[in-house]
Amino acid sequence: MTSSSQHWSVQYFSQANPEGPGCDSVPALLRRLADSIEELGPVEIQDVVIASEMTEHGPWRSGTVYFHES
Repeated sequence: MTSSSQHWSVQYFSQANPEGPGCDSVPALLRRLADSIEELGPVEIQDVVIASEMTEHGPWRSGTVYFHES
């Protein structure tokens, strides 16, 4: 049996909502991430991870997009 493996590099970027009131807005974060993905051009998205950190304004949302070029 012959085995072949494929390797590729995955790139990523992270973004967060601005600190302060509204930092908990998931729709705002998703719009921000979508705009950045569109600016990348033709890429294959591997994963999108949403995280939150508690602040005095509530959960501060951030997202990381993992992708590779098409």
